[in-house]
Amino acid sequence: MPQLPQDFLFGVATAAYQIEGAVTEDGRGRSVWDDFCDRPGAIVDGSSGASACDSYHLYKEDVDLMAGLGIDAYRFSISWPRIQPDGFGAVNQAGLDYYDRLVDALLARGIRPAATLFHWDLPSPLEAEGGWLQRETAEAFADYARIVAERLADRVAMWTPVNEPNIVTSLGYSTGMHAPGRTLGLYALPAAHHLLLGHGLAVGALRAAGAKSVGCAQNHTVVWPTSQEESDVAAADLFDTIVNRMYAEPILHGTYPDGIAQMMPGPVEHDVKIIGAPLDFYGFNYYNPTLVGSPHAGERIGAEIAVDLPFSRHEIQGYPMTDFGWPVVPEGLLAVMRQLRERYGDRLPPLFVTENGCAYNTGPDDKGVVMDTERVTFYDGHLAAVSQAIAEGIDVRGYFAWSLMDNFEWAEGFTKRFGLVYTDFETQQRIPKLSYDWYADLIRRTKAG
Repeated sequence: MPQLPQDFLFGVATAAYQIEGAVTEDGRGRSVWDDFCDRPGAIVDGSSGASACDSYHLYKEDVDLMAGLGIDAYRFSISWPRIQPDGFGAVNQAGLDYYDRLVDALLARGIRPAATLFHWDLPSPLEAEGGWLQRETAEAFADYARIVAERLADRVAMWTPVNEPNIVTSLGYSTGMHAPGRTLGLYALPAAHHLLLGHGLAVGALRAAGAKSVGCAQNHTVVWPTSQEESDVAAADLFDTIVNRMYAEPILHGTYPDGIAQMMPGPVEHDVKIIGAPLDFYGFNYYNPTLVGSPHAGERIGAEIAVDLPFSRHEIQGYPMTDFGWPVVPEGLLAVMRQLRERYGDRLPPLFVTENGCAYNTGPDDKGVVMDTERVTFYDGHLAAVSQAIAEGIDVRGYFAWSLMDNFEWAEGFTKRFGLVYTDFETQQRIPKLSYDWYADLIRRTKAG
């Protein structure tokens, strides 16, 4: 069992559209994911997050499950269209009231609330005006951050403005695999800049409203070249720049990597000063490494686009695979933490693993028990990597398992299960899995010293 410091922060994470349901209740507006789910063929099983896990109504039960784990913190996201149905202007007090109740329920059970302001559910009216391709969306996001913080900053322990801006850009605006489903290819770069600008503007709004600890939740992958041939190494380096450094360096250095700034909408020099506002923690999400080699002509990057990309992606062999087809590589998590320290040194705030998890579709046996042993092995290996990083002097303060419960897995619908708790989506029954018991035992042993 991994050896971690007694004061190490253990948590779980979820996202609003994946668990809340109640998409037409109490004044919530439509989001890009509501729209995307209406597209024929967009979601693997034709489902949507309209009901999801019904956590909007069952949040007290879910908080009880968290308390049973003994976690220190719960990372959840706030639904922007639940707060501002149009993405700007009028505030929906019923939406704020819901998160008020959730935060108080967490605190009553000794769980620190860790709020993410944007986990992909952009209000539809903003997308109709161009979404994250437009600077005005970043400005509207700052106003939304202010509204939420003025209500909750006195009780929320940790704040994350934007979850995984690189995934929103690549899957939402470049390839069209996620909402809003735009297939802009390499012309999606303005979305990256405005997501980062939105992050920076929200950091300022949160601090002005009294937020105590503000960070980020970047998606990081360690990039492996397919060989040591110069062309493969160069392609891997470029992919690393586009996926990792292009998002981390404006935040941590206040500059884009060489060659990137001139491709972004201006005023870049002004904006990066906002984006690079100091943070209290650097949160990152890790799932698996990426294997990259020299380009293939006409590489397909989306359902409708084939272009000459300057790299090619390859399947990683020789490792166990999750039911998502992702390789299980705990040493990749350690490599990301080492890389962050090596690249950013004293500029790097304390680290939190804000997401890490795996999809295994194990269901209840004939006794109603969910024996997800593969998930236990996954968490054991990845938390051992965190333990090793701490032993090497890397300042890692906490870890959020993804996810508390099986939920609506974006374009995969209900076909992939990431939860420590099994969700029966027909009855909304929750069944703690073997991994739930394992995680609770690890937390208990660690806190006991």
